Amino acid sequence: MKSLMSLWLKLAYEMASQLHTSATMDCKTVQWRTKHEGLSFLTITLPLYGKAFEQCLDIGRIDPNLFVKTFHIQNGSPELFRGFLGRVFDLSSGVLLDTPSTYAIQCIRQLTLMFAKIDLPCSDARKADAMLGYVQCEKEMASIQNSWKPHQIEDFRRVAMLLFRETFSHVDRKIYEGEIVPKHGPGATADGLVGNNKFTQRVWTSRLEKYFPAGEYLFPSWKHYSFDEDDVHFLEPDAEIPVKVISVPKTQKTPRIIAMEPTAVQYVQQGLLEVILEGIRKVDFLRTFLGFDDQEPNQLMAKEGSLSGELATLDLSEASDRVSYRLVREMTHRFPHLREGLDATRSQKADVPGYGVISLSKYASMGSALCFPIEAMVFLTIIFLGIERELRTSLDRKTIKSFLGRVRVYGDDIIIPVEYVHIVIEQLEAFGFLVNSGKSFWTGRFRESCGKEYYNGEDVSIVRVRRMFPTSRRNGQAIISLVSLRNQLYWAGHWQTVKWLDERIKEMIYHFPVVLSSSPVLGRESALGYETQKIHRTLHAPLVKGYVVSSRIPSNAIDGSDALLKVMLQFHRRANGEKNYHMPHLRATSGNGDHLQRSGRPQSVFTKLRWSSPF
Repeated sequence: MKSLMSLWLKLAYEMASQLHTSATMDCKTVQWRTKHEGLSFLTITLPLYGKAFEQCLDIGRIDPNLFVKTFHIQNGSPELFRGFLGRVFDLSSGVLLDTPSTYAIQCIRQLTLMFAKIDLPCSDARKADAMLGYVQCEKEMASIQNSWKPHQIEDFRRVAMLLFRETFSHVDRKIYEGEIVPKHGPGATADGLVGNNKFTQRVWTSRLEKYFPAGEYLFPSWKHYSFDEDDVHFLEPDAEIPVKVISVPKTQKTPRIIAMEPTAVQYVQQGLLEVILEGIRKVDFLRTFLGFDDQEPNQLMAKEGSLSGELATLDLSEASDRVSYRLVREMTHRFPHLREGLDATRSQKADVPGYGVISLSKYASMGSALCFPIEAMVFLTIIFLGIERELRTSLDRKTIKSFLGRVRVYGDDIIIPVEYVHIVIEQLEAFGFLVNSGKSFWTGRFRESCGKEYYNGEDVSIVRVRRMFPTSRRNGQAIISLVSLRNQLYWAGHWQTVKWLDERIKEMIYHFPVVLSSSPVLGRESALGYETQKIHRTLHAPLVKGYVVSSRIPSNAIDGSDALLKVMLQFHRRANGEKNYHMPHLRATSGNGDHLQRSGRPQSVFTKLRWSSPF
């Protein structure tokens, strides 16, 4: 914690100096509160200030009620960071200045939010609260979906068909003709299988068997299935493995709740995912409305919205957990093979710590391979349902296309025209979704989407600290994170802080050369290029001595029909052009010579000292 506090102080003094103000009292306050309240002041309490500040930017004035619970108020504005606030607001009236300093806005955000997403475990009480919230959300969704009126469902169906009929038809045909090619994802599963071991699994469900028969999916061919048919264990719906609900670090305030799917279900989900994305890519306007692999369009639209004020950015809370299974059924009601395929690859129960196994009303929790695209399609349908209500006329394709460049969905990051905000929020809430008011902006000049924040067209994004400082060079991940932090701060222009960080890093790794961002060496990035310490004896290329990140893929060898199945699936993907895949980890690993001996995510990373290229 001492290192984090020192980093914060260095950055605060440097920013204050660049802004020609004083941070002395701010530093004393933060030091005192951190000493008495602990690390949670930096990771939980101080970010509350940052979020309140963003809301003040949106409404155009300082609202003391947003700060009063945790920060001292003096003459209608927070006492903390007054030197910075005075460059943004008129402190006597609290009103936003005509030309506020965008750098001051960035400084306040940097100093208050930099530790908000540090990778630290939550307390057991906060984890328990998150699990309770998961269960309560499930009960709420079960109640909400029973309250929808017939006309709501009919309108939802109609708009969904306008948007996705070609996509749904494409996937429906692929399922009917048996052209779904399965794939094992890289993540953990509910039954504990990892890497190559996933190809050895012989558990299947009767629901999967109808559209995705085990003879085609668990074996290279039906001939191999006939030899090992007795080894396949089929599970009826009441005996299926439930998803395993776990918490993973998000912020110290609250963990992220995800659900690990059973191996068999995840296996087919990955195949369906590819076909769904392929179907979306075939429809030109859907490629513009929906994003899955490229966040830049959302970021550019957020920038445009901050400059023109014509586009709003919305963020949803508990987004994936509030996508009702009934909505997905209604959305695909005219395509029976797609509808039943989505049902077969959906887990119906969840094992929640402290609550046992519960039935699910949601389509899927975060962790399902289909969660991301399905929720995006549901959100886009509801957005245009709201737009239709505002226009007071039935939509057609021509009207929908007129919104190209003004509507976009990336997960739960939504961008829409400002004039439709209230009706879209009304429709989202009618279908059980919660709009996060603290992260949704449409009235002022502040916008955020997909990790980028803008004010009046200027980038006010910040550098975040992701891990605690390392205490030893053996802590490879922390070393990598610290070097990344150093380089991000360098390019953000915080050079005094970077100079201090360089000394700290050199205490851990003596060899710390100047390199380009493309270099495999952990080094210092610089606008001046890279350094050369010696020339390669035969290649005559520049070299530097430094630490290179290494990892060891877990050992889990397979052979026989299991190995043949993996190789056949990989060759199929190569033949069909793996460049179309939206995630790097989905690419075939046939280039890895020992992929049948080792597979899966590395359990740890470490660094090795060696001579390597500085670029």
